[in-house]
Amino acid sequence: MIDNPEEFKSITDTVKRIAEADNYDTLLDLIHNSEITIRQTGYDNWNGGINYYTVYFEVNINKFVEVRNDLNQWEQILLENFTLPIRHLDDEEISRVTIAPKSKLTPSPEVNPHRPLSVAELKRKALLVNHLDTISEDELIEEVLLPLFRQLGFHRITVAGHKDKALEYGKDIWMKYVLPTQHVLYFGIQVKKGKLDSSGMSKGGNINIAEIHNQALMMLGHEIFDPEIGKRVLVDHAFIVAGGEITKAAKNWLAGKLDETKRSQIIFMDRDDILNLFIVNNLPLPKGAVIEEKPSADDLPF
Repeated sequence: MIDNPEEFKSITDTVKRIAEADNYDTLLDLIHNSEITIRQTGYDNWNGGINYYTVYFEVNINKFVEVRNDLNQWEQILLENFTLPIRHLDDEEISRVTIAPKSKLTPSPEVNPHRPLSVAELKRKALLVNHLDTISEDELIEEVLLPLFRQLGFHRITVAGHKDKALEYGKDIWMKYVLPTQHVLYFGIQVKKGKLDSSGMSKGGNINIAEIHNQALMMLGHEIFDPEIGKRVLVDHAFIVAGGEITKAAKNWLAGKLDETKRSQIIFMDRDDILNLFIVNNLPLPKGAVIEEKPSADDLPF
């Protein structure tokens, strides 16, 4: 992923070398007087999926004053230069470059999933609720969870799939998160489409929490191979994700079955968590969730 710190540093260094080769001193001066970061700001699940990124230039105030009258031109030049090192990638694209002064950089939008939602966000949430009721477990993973975890900053998100369950070891997905200290935490995810409860047996679309108890133990006990470092590593935390409700009784039952060490490694995420995180992070709705408005009878057919 190009938003990996080391990968993005390599891209930036390539842009600098190209500018040096072209004797583009003005561009080099702008780069050297900026703090440059990258963030994923979009995802299109068409044709295998494309991740879109924005590169942010937090510019020294004196340099910003020099270029402020030609911001659009400079942003376009920077976009063209940052596109060159990744033009061979089919699933990742830098779609925008933004320049702002260090003293007046616009803060990131509020992404607290517990804040009140706006009217527009409530409408989008209702559409997503209806969509979750109709999709399969695999579609929940592909259309909702993968874009969400990418947006939240997780890396190397890998789907185990259901073709060979013997190789899943309790995981539907594994991924990693790079801390500000550059230490890495690994996460395994077990996904269930319906409600998780602690009844004696599964009923209808509900899933007994006992059914995923062994999967959680398996997830935490088996190693995964990280090709980026060429080593096998253990999962640090296990996400139990449900497209429906995870009842309090189910959480308590699982906590009672696990020892204290493993109990602290379990993280629950139910439907409300998925919905709120998806909406406040302003992710585009899956295609199946969007209702196309039909033209009214009064509209002319041309």
